[in-house]
Amino acid sequence: MITAGDFRNGITFELDGNVMQIIEFQHVKPGKGAAFVRTKMRNVISGAVVERSFNPTDKFPPAHVERKDMEFSYVDGDLYYFMDNETYELIPLNSDKLGDNFKFVKENMTCRIASYKGNVFAVEPPMFVELEVTATEPGVRGDTATNALKPATLETGAVIRVPMFINEGDVLKIDTRTGEYLERV
Repeated sequence: MITAGDFRNGITFELDGNVMQIIEFQHVKPGKGAAFVRTKMRNVISGAVVERSFNPTDKFPPAHVERKDMEFSYVDGDLYYFMDNETYELIPLNSDKLGDNFKFVKENMTCRIASYKGNVFAVEPPMFVELEVTATEPGVRGDTATNALKPATLETGAVIRVPMFINEGDVLKIDTRTGEYLERV
C-alpha cells in the first residue's frame, strides 16, 4: 500500500477504480489544524487532470502501468498493427487508443505501448522524429522581417508550421509532444 505521505511525482495508484498518476504534490502543514497533502494527478486512462487533498495517512493500492516498446507495422482500415520486438507477435489497436501526436509516426518506428492489467490505453510515439517535407510553398525573398512561418506537409501527412527557408525534400526534426519544428537535419 502507498500512503499519501509517500507521494512523489510519477507514482501511480488506484483511486475509486481509476488509475491515477501524481503530477505535482505538496505537503502542507498549516499552523492550525492537521497536515495534509495537496496533489495534482492525472487519470492515466482518460487523461483528465484533478486536484485533490489527502490526509497523509490515507492508503492506496499501487497500480503497475506496464510500458513496452513495440514497432508500428501497418494500418488496415481502422486497425493499427504493432509488433512486439521480443515475440514478433502482431497486436491490433483501434485508432481511439492513439493520441493526436501519432500523426508524426511512420511505419517501422518504435512506439511505447502503455497498458494496465493487459488493457492498452495509450500509444506514446518517440519524443523526437525525423521526417521529410513533401510539400511546402517556396519562401519569398524579403519575407523574413519577423519570425515568419509557413505550412509544410510531412511524409506522414501531418501539417506543421516551419520557417521560410525550409524547402521540399528537407528532413526536419520534430518534437512530437508539441508538434513543433526543432531543426533541419
